[in-house]
Amino acid sequence: MVPGGPAEKKADGKQASKESSIHIPNPHFEKMKEDILYHFALGTGTHDFPALFGDVKFACIGGSPLRMKAFISYIAEQLGIASPRNDFPNICAATDRYAMYKAGPVLSVSHGIGMPSAAIMLHELIKLLHHSKCSNVVIIRLGTSGGIGLEPGSVVITRQSVDASFKPQLEQVILGKSVVRSTVLDKDLAEELTECGKELKQFNTVMGNTMCTLDFYEGQARLDGAICSFTGEEKMKYLKAAHEAGVRNIEMESAIVASMCNLTGVKGAVVCVTLLNRLQGDQITCSPEVLEEFESRPQKLVGAFIKKRLKER
Repeated sequence: MVPGGPAEKKADGKQASKESSIHIPNPHFEKMKEDILYHFALGTGTHDFPALFGDVKFACIGGSPLRMKAFISYIAEQLGIASPRNDFPNICAATDRYAMYKAGPVLSVSHGIGMPSAAIMLHELIKLLHHSKCSNVVIIRLGTSGGIGLEPGSVVITRQSVDASFKPQLEQVILGKSVVRSTVLDKDLAEELTECGKELKQFNTVMGNTMCTLDFYEGQARLDGAICSFTGEEKMKYLKAAHEAGVRNIEMESAIVASMCNLTGVKGAVVCVTLLNRLQGDQITCSPEVLEEFESRPQKLVGAFIKKRLKER
């Protein structure tokens, strides 16, 4: 079994908060007198985390600060908390690293582009949820991607994030040593989200594997970067092999979301719209109006999921 998978034994009682289902697998964590979440411009010595975030049940994350601000306005309207015209303050306004917005039980946070940026944000987000004594939280990434064999505008719910060799794992080098962690996501949550998409009947929703890469160009078999070391035939052979391995889209953050959620006992999901079919080209040629509508689709699906979950409580 790959370490850090959903079935892996969770952190022991000393590492888990009695008030929270968020596990912090770090033996040094409890020794800290104060925890400064530097990239959020928040800290346990300066902010009352339980008062600010204790009611959070849904932590929704995405690359763009503007997109996450649009999402919090959308979900607030859906939940009857406020109208989209109301402005939601950026909780992390004291820094320009990330943006964070809150409406009721929903937190909306930007994570930037790629795994390094997303990893930094997730470390601090997970600690924030732990300090806030949150329980039964789900973390959902909303994003865009390149599809493989799907019509543009399709929404993919990730079953498992796979690497460039189509394996459900993330390899990291820590203290000079290779550490491999599982990137299989919560099956029940993925199925629930897929069902919500199908119930909407507004766009094609599928569940499949998501390939997570380290860059947008060569790593995703694109021919249009500043550097390219392979032929068009090699590109097509690779993408077809990915499709045969169950890969339905490609993006750059799902692996770190999956691995960190697994290690900390948080149910995680990835919901991404496809902006193009990579079997037909490399460049995104949709009009701005079409792209805007495509980008709203993960918001609509996750919004429907949140409303359904809250209704069941």
